[in-house]
Amino acid sequence: MKDNRAFKFFAMLVIIALLCCLAFFGLGPENARIIKGANEIRTGIDIRGGISAIMVPDYPEGTQGRNVAEDLASARSIMELRLDAQGIFDKSINVDATNNRIIIDIPWAQNETEFDPRKALNELGSTGRLTFREVSDADAMLPLDQIPATGNIILDGEDMKTASQSQNPETGYYNVDLELKESGIEKFAEATGRLVGHYIGIFIDDKCISCPRVNSRINTTKFYIEGSFTLEEAKALADKIRFGALPVALRPVSVDAISAQLGQGALDIAIKAGIVAFVLICLYMIVYYRLPGVLASLALSALVALQILFLANTGVSITLPGIGGIILSMGMGVDANVIIFERIKEELRSGKTIRASVEAGFKRAFVAIMDSNVTTIIVAVVLYILGTGPVKGFGVTLGLGVLLSFITAVFFTKTLLKSVSAFGFARNRKFYGVREGGAEA
Repeated sequence: MKDNRAFKFFAMLVIIALLCCLAFFGLGPENARIIKGANEIRTGIDIRGGISAIMVPDYPEGTQGRNVAEDLASARSIMELRLDAQGIFDKSINVDATNNRIIIDIPWAQNETEFDPRKALNELGSTGRLTFREVSDADAMLPLDQIPATGNIILDGEDMKTASQSQNPETGYYNVDLELKESGIEKFAEATGRLVGHYIGIFIDDKCISCPRVNSRINTTKFYIEGSFTLEEAKALADKIRFGALPVALRPVSVDAISAQLGQGALDIAIKAGIVAFVLICLYMIVYYRLPGVLASLALSALVALQILFLANTGVSITLPGIGGIILSMGMGVDANVIIFERIKEELRSGKTIRASVEAGFKRAFVAIMDSNVTTIIVAVVLYILGTGPVKGFGVTLGLGVLLSFITAVFFTKTLLKSVSAFGFARNRKFYGVREGGAEA
């Protein structure tokens, strides 16, 4: 059988190099990135500043007697969900029950030169009544923003359970997956059976956000909108449908800029601290564990690159506590490697070969690594659920980092260690910190 360990080793090096290049430089022209890099990570209020606004309920005539406090509390929850869906965790949304208003602080958008804060607040505070309506074939040919909301209402927001997005494996494009409550099944089945070959428009208030063609009768709770959606387009449409309605429209009466609480200088210091920590960790691993330490440093580079790619391409805003979560996750990655390498050294001292020691070392270390990572992820989930603002952001980066550190330690490091034994020099036990006799080298 042909030994392909050398091929695997160099393939893994290429993969790590590509991940690092994508993480720092991205892919595609600046104005139309296919994959975003480190320079396009969204930073939080503490680093770059943002906007502060006061929003008041805008009740239409004839709606007197509403419980304003309950409406504002409900609106606050929905607004938080809308911002969470955009990856904006370092926001502050507070209800001022005394003056019947909501005070909101959110960071600048990723490209603040094109950011219209008042427009963003108007969208955030819109009631967004969701309806599915019949649309004539002629109207369906119009641009979405010109399709009139005059057709019969088939469903409204109360009939929708959730919405998400998924990739169509046949086309490579994304679908918008919808799920109805039981109350909507019969109504939707009747309408789609009658409108096969025609169109149903999805409206928020009087604005059409999608107008799909009905291909067949739908009598189940789950269905999807098929089209040439990109991931961002499918997610945006799913979010609009999922977080459709506020109990009352909110109107911004005051919008002010917020200066950065810590500023770009603090970010630069945090990044430098992260780089120093990374270098020191790598030096320690190389000096103490030698060849495995070199390979672990490469795997750690992949960990950092994957974190950067995730943050840049999901739009999650990063705060200084979030950077702390990333640095802490590097420590978790080192912890996993230390456990693995100590187990490998024990196997080598017992007289096993390099390949057998690597296999046994990973097997013995797996349970300990799994336990420590699971407990840390549980803490991260609790921080995300119960925390607010930067605390929630810290939970996100910590949980992500721990998950990725587990993957890189078990997959990248293991593959590199097993495949490097294809080279003669790598079979020398001294490169693993153990002499031929089994003692420490």
